[in-house]
Order: sequence, then C-alpha cells, then structure tokens
Amino acid sequence: MIFNDVVEIIKRLSTDEKEEIQLLLKEYICEERRDEIYDNFMLAKIEEEKGKLKFS
Repeated sequence: MIFNDVVEIIKRLSTDEKEEIQLLLKEYICEERRDEIYDNFMLAKIEEEKGKLKFS
C-alpha cells in the first residue's frame, strides 16, 4: 500500500473515524518524539562519560 492509497481510504472514512485517526497520529508522533529525545539523551550521556562532550 502506498501513501496515496492511504490518503484515499482516509478520505472515505466518516468524520468520527477521521478524528480517531487524528488522535492516534498525534499520540504516535508524541511517542516517537519522546523516544528520539531519550535516544539523544542516552547518546549525550555516553559521550559525557567518555569525556567527548564539549560544553560551550
């Protein structure tokens, strides 16, 4: 399934279903951002422990 197929399917959904998808996407995006922030924190922590982190 390609992106355009997904868009076309979503267009055919009811308003309630579209709103549910919108809420789910917001949650998924927040989770991904949270994971990304955590991963960056862990990388920075490792760099700091190895003395490779430079503060400016």
